Amino acid sequence: MSTGLFPRPGVARRQALGLLATTPAAAAAQPDAARAAWAAFQARYVAPEGRVVDTGNGGVSHSEGQGWSMLLAVRADDRRGFDRLYDWTRRTLQRPRDALHAWRYRPDAATPVDDPNNATDGDICIAWALLEAGQRWGSAEHAAAGAAIGRDVLRLLVRPAGTYGVLLPGVQGFERPDHLVVNLSYYVFPALRRLAQAVPDAAWARLAADGLTLLRRASFGRWQLPPDWLQVARRDGALAPATGWPARFSFDAVRVPLWLCWAGLRQEPALVRANRFWAASAPPPPAWVDLQTDSPAPYPASPGVAALVRLAASDGKTGPLHPHPREIVDSVDYYSTVLILLSAWALEEAKGSIG
Repeated sequence: MSTGLFPRPGVARRQALGLLATTPAAAAAQPDAARAAWAAFQARYVAPEGRVVDTGNGGVSHSEGQGWSMLLAVRADDRRGFDRLYDWTRRTLQRPRDALHAWRYRPDAATPVDDPNNATDGDICIAWALLEAGQRWGSAEHAAAGAAIGRDVLRLLVRPAGTYGVLLPGVQGFERPDHLVVNLSYYVFPALRRLAQAVPDAAWARLAADGLTLLRRASFGRWQLPPDWLQVARRDGALAPATGWPARFSFDAVRVPLWLCWAGLRQEPALVRANRFWAASAPPPPAWVDLQTDSPAPYPASPGVAALVRLAASDGKTGPLHPHPREIVDSVDYYSTVLILLSAWALEEAKGSIG
């Protein structure tokens, strides 16, 4: 299969090829601390039917939350919890004509799934979790389902803009006459590596290389940070904060350092610049910064973002691997809590690759 994108020479492409060629080690048995943290998360945020409840956003559920939680269940070696999450996700969110998933479920709405559009990061993380589950538990069914999602990501969600091949945030709503809209936090680099192994196609390397190049060039404001939402001109690939969204390094873009750390890309400029911004901010760091005015948010970042800041500032070798269950109980909401857990797993994988 080919997406018809342009090969990208240079450093970014070489890095992408190296990244995607890396074979992750098989997940090891998890200690009691990891299982306890996952149990605390489930008790607070996972409904009995397997729906992950976004407590900071009106109790809705998202495909990304399902995917992240499925990853955490694999990490905790909790197959029963994983199957409960995946069964709800598949029954409720899977789209009828492809392997992707509707992005949102509103429990109190007359039609809870009222928008069939997907969220690409949710699909990528669901696929990643399925592939990890297939490896851990020897499940060919899970592995095949993850690969099917990967094939449809390449088939439906990659477009050319200038000389880039870009990842659309969803099948619908992000293509304008003169530009495409991109969310750089949807470039989940460790997941792209896993998908490239399951669905061999040169398009993954091109996609990862162009994602790294976009991150290097999408630098705005005093701190030269990426915005949550970026527009890429169709004709020449010119970049700007996307119209229609606040020009902020905020709740989405904070995940860029998470994925770079997880993939071992600690020298990438986007991570270095985020560290400089956070280091220069009085603790705790602000929740966001406006990239046009350089004004910080008038309130601090959540404990989850604070955990991510510690991960980004670490050397990838030291630090606690597993959050204490009390951090889960005391965290302010679902999104903050899941960032705490994902940051812990990213640090664990970095230590494993270094060791």
